[in-house]
Amino acid sequence: MARPTKFRRVEFFPEDDYFVPCGKPKCQIEEIALKVEELEAMRLKDIEELNQEECAEKMQVSRQTFQNIIDSARKKVVTALTEGKAIRISGGHYTTKLCKFKCAECETIYEINYDQDRAVCPSCGSDKVMCNKKAGFCKNWCKGNNIE
Repeated sequence: MARPTKFRRVEFFPEDDYFVPCGKPKCQIEEIALKVEELEAMRLKDIEELNQEECAEKMQVSRQTFQNIIDSARKKVVTALTEGKAIRISGGHYTTKLCKFKCAECETIYEINYDQDRAVCPSCGSDKVMCNKKAGFCKNWCKGNNIE
């Protein structure tokens, strides 16, 4: 029996999640799905310029798993670039250091990093805040996302 897949830690989510070759209509091209953790692996290695061990540690996976993730990511990106395919960034098996909180007084929903102070609402300063999970509408931000 195979071991269950561990959640990969992701700290970056792109503002744009769909890329199409210039001059080609979206409806006429094939697309490649790049998982969120694959983008994170490339970001850590190629932009942050961390070594493989540091990348694996940040993503909370083994070095071999990190290598498998980045190999898959690079193959997908190169295929899209050389064959003129679109890239959609979505899905994967990841968790994040971010959590959504809700203020009980002003009902503001906000996202914070676990390392930040989450006991005070950034909008009204109230200390009556709770994790969205406890408020009943969290979408597994605290536990992890398993979106295929």
